[in-house]
Amino acid sequence: MTTMISEVYDAFRKAGVPEEAARKAAEALSAENLATKTDIQRIDKEMLVLMWMIGFNLAFTMVILWKVFSVCTKSGS
Repeated sequence: MTTMISEVYDAFRKAGVPEEAARKAAEALSAENLATKTDIQRIDKEMLVLMWMIGFNLAFTMVILWKVFSVCTKSGS
């Protein structure tokens, strides 16, 4: 059985929403379906690692390209 937020359910019922629709909406808004602060912090940490990886990859690629083109221009002269 899914959990639901009773306050949300009660608010929907007071607003005139049919019982079944209010129950489904309250279940959809339950804590199991929402991101918590720890979820968001974990994602932020993962994004930081990914940004560093992309930056390192870009810098390393630029160094390799610099070396390739500098060798090509020296041997072409």
